[in-house]
Amino acid sequence: MAATNQHPLPIKKLSIIIPAYNEEKTIALILDRINQVKLIRNIEKEVIIVNDCSTDNTELAIQSYISNATDLSINFFKYIKHDVNQGKGAAIHTGIAQATGDYLLVQDADLEYDPGEYNTLIKPIILGSADVVYGSRFMGGNPHRILFFWHSIGNKFLTFLSNMFTNLNLTDMETGYKMFRTELIQGISLKEKRFGFEPEVTAKMAAVPGVRIYEVGISYYGRTFAEGKKISWRDGFRAIYCILKYGSFNISISANKRVKATV
Repeated sequence: MAATNQHPLPIKKLSIIIPAYNEEKTIALILDRINQVKLIRNIEKEVIIVNDCSTDNTELAIQSYISNATDLSINFFKYIKHDVNQGKGAAIHTGIAQATGDYLLVQDADLEYDPGEYNTLIKPIILGSADVVYGSRFMGGNPHRILFFWHSIGNKFLTFLSNMFTNLNLTDMETGYKMFRTELIQGISLKEKRFGFEPEVTAKMAAVPGVRIYEVGISYYGRTFAEGKKISWRDGFRAIYCILKYGSFNISISANKRVKATV
């Protein structure tokens, strides 16, 4: 599906996909923060929670919140549970398929990203400039928790490698905050079931003809492994594999286009 270069229709609804796995301690907190956000231009909020077969009380915490919350500014709730744990990427796929908003984004349940910055991501869209907006943890003057040196080097290396294949100049390909025009991302076939979602969706989105990708600075309140962070070094190697796999596919497409253009 090609992106449009015309001024987009007004955004009436934003779908917020929350992939959740063993997040009983934080799921109600993140829902509260989403509820407190007032989107510009009175954009409605659709929250889609995908419980990826949690083994703790995540489901009970979600149901309790939905049943007992008052003064809700969230206009629509959807709750989906996987019968088998499939991975974060698979939960995101489920959420994307269920989204009915004009645009969508993924919100982790672990409090690392601030819903208060949704409007920052939305701004390039309502100005008619963007189809996709990435929230970068490495640009701007927003607060960032100081954590692991080698993790930051790893993130920057993965972004650099991804940029080589996509010909983008992103500063944070691995960011958890990505906002997409829903029709656009629903038209893309996504395969990665775990943390390979980020490089795969970046490579495939970059291949969409005419797509307009923007980047804005965001805050980052990172967690340590002791605090529940789930990504591991194995996921880093998988990300490299995904960059090479999907990026090489993009290069072959571009090469074919150049050959056809010269015939």
